[in-house]
Amino acid sequence: MIKITLPDGSVKEFEKNSTPMDVAKSISEGLARNVISANFNGTKVETVTPLTTDGSLTLYTWNDDEGKQAFWHSTSHIMAQALEELYPGVKLTIGPSIDNGFYYDVDLGEHTISEKDFPAIEAKMLEIARGKHDYKMRAVTKTEALDFYKKQGNEFKVELIENLEDGTITFCDHDTFTDLCRGGHIPNTGIVKAIKLLSVAGAYWRGDENKPQLTRIYGISFPKQKDLKEYLELLEEAKKRDHRKLGKELELFTFSQKVGQGLPLWLPKGAALRERLENFLKKAQKKAGYEQVVSPHIGQKELYVTSGHYAKYGEDSFQPIRTPKMDEEFLLKPMNCPHHCEIYNARPWSYKELPKRYAEFGTVYRYEQSGELHGLTRVRGFTQDDAHIFCTPDQLDEEFKKVIDLVLYVFGSLGFENFTAQVSLRDPENPDKYLGSDANWEKAENAILSAAKEKGLNFVVETGEAAFYGPKLDFMVKDALGRSWQLGTIQVDYNLPERFDLNYKGSDDKLHRPVMIHRAPFGSMERFIAILLEHTAGNFPLWLMPEQAIILSISEKYEKYAEKVLNLLENDEIRALVDNRNETIGKKIRDAEMKKIPYMLIVGEQEEKDGTISVRKHGEGDLGTITINEFSDLINSEINRTLKKF
Repeated sequence: MIKITLPDGSVKEFEKNSTPMDVAKSISEGLARNVISANFNGTKVETVTPLTTDGSLTLYTWNDDEGKQAFWHSTSHIMAQALEELYPGVKLTIGPSIDNGFYYDVDLGEHTISEKDFPAIEAKMLEIARGKHDYKMRAVTKTEALDFYKKQGNEFKVELIENLEDGTITFCDHDTFTDLCRGGHIPNTGIVKAIKLLSVAGAYWRGDENKPQLTRIYGISFPKQKDLKEYLELLEEAKKRDHRKLGKELELFTFSQKVGQGLPLWLPKGAALRERLENFLKKAQKKAGYEQVVSPHIGQKELYVTSGHYAKYGEDSFQPIRTPKMDEEFLLKPMNCPHHCEIYNARPWSYKELPKRYAEFGTVYRYEQSGELHGLTRVRGFTQDDAHIFCTPDQLDEEFKKVIDLVLYVFGSLGFENFTAQVSLRDPENPDKYLGSDANWEKAENAILSAAKEKGLNFVVETGEAAFYGPKLDFMVKDALGRSWQLGTIQVDYNLPERFDLNYKGSDDKLHRPVMIHRAPFGSMERFIAILLEHTAGNFPLWLMPEQAIILSISEKYEKYAEKVLNLLENDEIRALVDNRNETIGKKIRDAEMKKIPYMLIVGEQEEKDGTISVRKHGEGDLGTITINEFSDLINSEINRTLKKF
């Protein structure tokens, strides 16, 4: 008999070689019908894998993220089989699951595939799925695996196998199809009821521009047709909210091939939006005791060698900038933290002067491959709302809580209410992977856990996910479409103070290392604005909108009154403009709605006579006729509801 520990801590005994499906049946028939994947002792297994030792077992259904990953990876096998049958001679490479669906990279040889071919491929995939073929894993020797793919002439799979250890290689079979695979599949193909191929793109083998270009086909699948229908409706809504589309329509930013890929150009409205976001955070930071600093866009190569960023980003970043002086090289900065370390190092510090909190909206540069660039979410030059806190170990707990307060204030002011946090701790089994003493690590980890609990955060703990220099807290935010984004991070760092020989004089009159906290509530201005655009569909909080109101005159006779209204609103610091075009009032209203301007103020004969305005709200319609002072109060009241004081 073997002892199986379940997620609730209960232990059950089963005969040796029982399977996860047997365990599911022992719990309930309903669970057995729905279980599609499993994890045994931290390893993905099939539902029919024989269990031979005591261990911990987790069963997954479609409702679990791990279940979805197994479902989508299994569907990638179905797509690979369909491609082999429809396009003889293609060479398969890899087909993983991703956050939403799966893809397979294929060398099509003489064949080509475009979106017009998707219906035929989907039909073939569904035909295969309906066969209810079991997924079966089998171990093969390295020689057998190499022979199999050499006979196929598939140099890609051969390359993968050559890098594997003999005794660790497995194939997955279903129907007439075989693929090199580590495992993690659903029981059979019949569980897949709905399939949609989404796009086709080019992808370099192993992401290397110097290697062959392959065709990458993306798709998604579901256990019910209803689920696919809902997902496609969500996709359509996402297209409407695409920040690239909205950014163009709202005249916020643009890109130019002449300037260069991945280098956004901010238009006046977008620049003003950025400035408001910056001022919003600067105001809160000032109250929280931060001091603004400014560092250059470049630094000597040695600076980034010292920090370790050259080893991390050097080869994949922009090439060094050489000066007329022999052997002098500078780099575009990939991070602001090395510069801030040198700012701290500008003079000696006493423990009485700590913490020091340095903040900067610093632009950094990283060379992303052109295929990875995407609007504002993946760019080559971006501005981080960086801050670095240098404190004593005893101050760490309090400083961490204060940073959490700041992050929550940012989220609340911008309408991000649905989020979870992840506390990433070190792996206790591998202490050599981490820098710093056990005592410091325990203090840092306890500070993060204590702060997360005290602040009432909904958080999960991930052991082994800490950075080598310290534990961290990441915030995962769900947007209006239910998509998850990593926004806001707080990291504890013992590495850079060591590398830069940072110190302060303690109460014992000896030199000590400060602890460094990295934090960025926005992350990058570019990515944050992109996510905010898609979350709000361009309907930003009123305090952030480029224009809060537009004044629409019914005819040119009332243009002077429109200008008077504008001046009065500007005196109350309300951002407004006048639409004096020779157009009908109906067209002016439609255009203002398209531009997502929150309030439309209509002025004509009666309004001029009474000193009033007729107010319409974007997406809601008429609010009636009020005075200009009443409208100012309305605006300020709405802003005060969303933009609370820090």
